[in-house]
Amino acid sequence: MVTNTSGKKKTAVARATVREGAGRVRVNAQPVELTEPELARLKMLEPFRVVENDLREGVDVDVSVEGGGFSGQADAVRTAIARGLVEFTNDAELRDAYMEFDRSLLVNDVRQTEPKKWGGPGARARYQKSYR
Repeated sequence: MVTNTSGKKKTAVARATVREGAGRVRVNAQPVELTEPELARLKMLEPFRVVENDLREGVDVDVSVEGGGFSGQADAVRTAIARGLVEFTNDAELRDAYMEFDRSLLVNDVRQTEPKKWGGPGARARYQKSYR
């Protein structure tokens, strides 16, 4: 059985494929252990850390991720992996454990940066006046 899922954070989009296997997790065709920085790697592997059973040993996960920076990509990957594992195992307890730990494991973060407007250096900030 093969399961395809996706995860999003800011402009990063991750697509994960979960299938039976030997516990390999690959991100953009490279083993997740080679992912730098370490903080991003730990975030990507969070779905396996939340549950105590040997869930990782029985599945292979292939993830392709594009867009955004390393932090947004890490969040998108963790969402895609968690969704894939829940769909693959069809386990309500696993889903509840993820929801209790962190809702963003299963739900995309839909927040986007606000576009810059005229009259200021950013989206909300305005240029200061130097008179009066």
